[in-house]
Amino acid sequence: MPPVGIDLFDVERLLLTEAAEPPLPRKIAEARDRVWDMATRANPTLFDGPVVACGGLEWASPRILRLSWVGVTYRHYALRRVPGATALPSLFVNVVQPTDDGRVLAARMSPSTAAPGRWQLPGGSVEPPQNGAVLDESALAGQAARELAEELGIGAAPEDLKLWVVTRGENGSVGLTYLAPALPEATLRADFAAAAAAERAHGREPELADIALLHSPDELADLVGPNADYLEPIVRRYARRR
Repeated sequence: MPPVGIDLFDVERLLLTEAAEPPLPRKIAEARDRVWDMATRANPTLFDGPVVACGGLEWASPRILRLSWVGVTYRHYALRRVPGATALPSLFVNVVQPTDDGRVLAARMSPSTAAPGRWQLPGGSVEPPQNGAVLDESALAGQAARELAEELGIGAAPEDLKLWVVTRGENGSVGLTYLAPALPEATLRADFAAAAAAERAHGREPELADIALLHSPDELADLVGPNADYLEPIVRRYARRR
């Protein structure tokens, strides 16, 4: 069973619509900015770049989920630490990358990231469309493929990634989980090592510090560090399909 507070939705299609960010009272906005400024002083790697939040989820029909999205910046999520304020749920893509013997790749975040040491699936926040583009199912698959390439060096084509499940967990955060084609363990480890080496060659710390390959959710107990709330139910779900 998923942990308390985690919902998993079987989805065949997403219907996406853009919505406006709710207006903030001046005092709430000022409090948000103070929280954000303190956070950036504590962690200078944080940046206030554009990001997409979830404005709402509802079923349009069986297995077709309507998702409204709102363009914000990372500063918006400082509202979670402002008494009396409400932040929109975050929206992210991630990828189940299996091995050809049925294991699932989990990745540990580097110390300089916003979630140091946390084990999760490769992925990241959804970004808003640029230059007149639209945010649709194809664009989301493209963002998931880009995360695989940037974090693990895996060159999956967007059309080869299948939307597999949608999760809703901590703070209402919504995850769009894609399933990638299976690859040999040796390929995954070589691609990850090459991607990490390329980042270090440019003077940057890789976003991921390590990877693990899991046959079952029981093996999460052997990993040192916290786990993303969705990781256990996703690994369990994949193990059951074998």
